Amino acid sequence: MGKITGFMEFARVEEAYSPVAERVKHYKEFVVGLGQAQANTQAARCMDCGTPFCSNGCPVNNIIPDFNDLVYRNDWRAAIDVLHSTNNFPEFTGRICPAPCEAACTLNVNDDAVGIKSIEHAIIDRAWSEGWVVPQPPKHKTGKTVAVVGSGPAGLAAAQQLARAGHGVTLFEKNDRVGGLLRYGIPDFKLEKLHIDRRVEQLKKEGVTIRTGVLVGEMPKGSKVTNWAKETISAAELQANFDAVVLAGGAEQSRDLTVPGRDLDGIHFAMEFLPQQNKVNAGDKLKGQLRADGKHVVVIGGGDTGSDCVGTSNRHGAASVTQFEVMPQPPVQENRPLTWPNWPMKLRTSSSHQEGCEREFAISTKAFVGEKGKVTGLKTVRVEWKDGKQVEVAGSEQIVKADLVLLAMGFVSPVTTVLQAFGVDLDARGNAKASTELTGGYLTSVPKVFAAGDIRRGQSLVVWAIREGRQAARAVDEFLMGASNLPR
Repeated sequence: MGKITGFMEFARVEEAYSPVAERVKHYKEFVVGLGQAQANTQAARCMDCGTPFCSNGCPVNNIIPDFNDLVYRNDWRAAIDVLHSTNNFPEFTGRICPAPCEAACTLNVNDDAVGIKSIEHAIIDRAWSEGWVVPQPPKHKTGKTVAVVGSGPAGLAAAQQLARAGHGVTLFEKNDRVGGLLRYGIPDFKLEKLHIDRRVEQLKKEGVTIRTGVLVGEMPKGSKVTNWAKETISAAELQANFDAVVLAGGAEQSRDLTVPGRDLDGIHFAMEFLPQQNKVNAGDKLKGQLRADGKHVVVIGGGDTGSDCVGTSNRHGAASVTQFEVMPQPPVQENRPLTWPNWPMKLRTSSSHQEGCEREFAISTKAFVGEKGKVTGLKTVRVEWKDGKQVEVAGSEQIVKADLVLLAMGFVSPVTTVLQAFGVDLDARGNAKASTELTGGYLTSVPKVFAAGDIRRGQSLVVWAIREGRQAARAVDEFLMGASNLPR
């Protein structure tokens, strides 16, 4: 380990943010990462536990004590090798992962956890600046071909691993640019798209063929999900032309709120609102962009997507932003002896909340109200939970003013008919049914068709998508070659 007494000598230092007044004027990243000396010191806090719960808490099982020790010893070149051994895209996770590894940190039992995420962020940023991130084309080609459908983190990870194994990989994306929800779901101020673009160039040099604007199957009629597909390709064509197919699309079907007044103008899904701003940031011209300028905005949903709507609305210049959450406000501090090493339920305040937002907990929307076909407010009621059931609080109804309502209550299933096009069996939630067993893992009910990421497990974290993409790649490699040297 690094410094034996480091965890007793050094306090946790958080990454800094640019001032609110500055950052709300633009869509660039505003996190000020750790400097080299800060990262060295923070890595010294790692105790190199006999049982590193952090690695188990991390979905990709990052070898965290090892890269912490290497950063402490100032061996950054080796640190990025260790980090890349388990994670294809640490620049994504180092920015937008909620860091379940830190919740599982042994130091978190009775002190502040090691700043694992900030150290990971520092490692990958230095690796890019030093030119250590380079293409890794295969030495030999297998002659086998694989189609990967969906270019989010699961698809990108699967494509990269399969290409490095020597297979001919073609990556299909229905939108006009690669990245999936990384590209069109996460605001640029949290993840600038240059990080995706650099990885796309790396994949191309590793032999991956990328086809954007191609929809596999057909989009359901009336779907409001962002889609810029210029052509379609059938499932039968992919099955005929490729030795294996990996379905790696996202869970893009937004959860709706079917209450009276839902058809009023001014009520939109978050995934109608957020992608448009990302396209404008990329230089595209949009007619009738959804904007929050001068409006009273209500965001329904207390999660990360809702927070992204808050931050984007503030940058538009909203008159006010209010975020609703139907669940009661969680405690400011979790009960660590009870929750550790699991992900705790506690109040989390994002950088977007700090920029200006009224947060309302234990509140439910009974109806939308409006005038001349446009929403003007929400009829709400306070709720409490009794015997596991939601109960309205008598006399708590009120009207909350709103010119723009954004529904950010999560995602329920894949939105396209790609699963139906291939005819794969679905689970009870409408996702592709496939196990994660060591043998035959990620294989659907249809021969040579695999599924990974949100399309299989449902809405989840980027880090889980990367894990599933990597594991599915190994399963495909083993299916094609009889054995695999890819890490699982």
